[in-house]
Amino acid sequence: MLVLSPPLGSAGGIQRYTLTLARALRDLLGDENVRCVAIPEARNGHGRFSAGLKLRFGWQALREAARWKPDLIICTHLALGPIAWLLAGFGGWPYWIVMHGYEAWALLPYGKRRALRQTDRVLVTSAFSREQVVRQHRIPSERISSLPCTLDDTLLSVEPARNGSFGLISDRQRVALTVARMEASERYKGHDVVLRALPSVVAKLLDLTYVVMGDGDDRSRLESLAKQLGLSDHVLFTGQVSDSELAAFYQRSEVFVLPARTVIDDHNPKGEGFGIVFLEAMAFGKPVIGPNYGAPAEIIRHGETGLLVDPEDATSVAEGLLNLLTNPDAARQMGKAGSKWVREHYSYASFRERLREILAAGF
Repeated sequence: MLVLSPPLGSAGGIQRYTLTLARALRDLLGDENVRCVAIPEARNGHGRFSAGLKLRFGWQALREAARWKPDLIICTHLALGPIAWLLAGFGGWPYWIVMHGYEAWALLPYGKRRALRQTDRVLVTSAFSREQVVRQHRIPSERISSLPCTLDDTLLSVEPARNGSFGLISDRQRVALTVARMEASERYKGHDVVLRALPSVVAKLLDLTYVVMGDGDDRSRLESLAKQLGLSDHVLFTGQVSDSELAAFYQRSEVFVLPARTVIDDHNPKGEGFGIVFLEAMAFGKPVIGPNYGAPAEIIRHGETGLLVDPEDATSVAEGLLNLLTNPDAARQMGKAGSKWVREHYSYASFRERLREILAAGF
């Protein structure tokens, strides 16, 4: 088995998915039967790989495939699909492509389109992405298999931090939490919508602090927006944090909120392909607030593990926050139900078993 991967140095969702997939393949097939070739770290913007990088990576993948003659090639990003397509033409090797989200919801250039249509199987992380792949690219449903993301349970075993940014929150303060990148190209995540929702929330809950974890080129705009809204005393931007600080904030928070918008557009679609941070928050026993449309809506059971809100309506988000923060007993029950749901349906063991079934179905 040869796995073709994007850079693995960062801790994004695609990287975590790739590492989990490689781990499961090694568990099922043995370490000696699985090899991973990752594209170099340097790249031209988030998710965009330069022609030079892909050329060097393609040559490396070709040498590895020719030397090893794999039974199957798995691309863990659509951008690498054309390379697998060329390798298949060279050596006749079957290949699969993993589709994570909006990279497959739009019209595609020739190379990606051909690679997708010729692939032996498409792995999708959500039913929403499956629908978009079938609708947009006319891929037969029988060639698509669902392999959702899994909870990274190592985060649950990390010793929570007792200093750093976490020390800026007093014991008397209540905490609502968002964990997400702040990139200008990813404003669909909805940080701005939460900020616009907050004035009406803190008017009733003066001790509330909204903690925003993550970083990116859009952070300064969001910090300015918080000041304009008079929220400087109620919003904490932590920047990038360690896993121990992340675990501490998950434990300390009462509510997790990420009203990520989903936009279906043939040329510029946007949205979460899954939303693994919802799994993390629920695993820590926190009720979650997410969008009522798109892939995250598959994870959240409205009224049982959290609330689904209109991701474009600040009033809807405010109502969700007030609902959970003013009904702490109900919120705790949702958190307990969410933790149980995640551990039962999104564990590593569930991921590995589903992958075993897909492999058993043949290439």
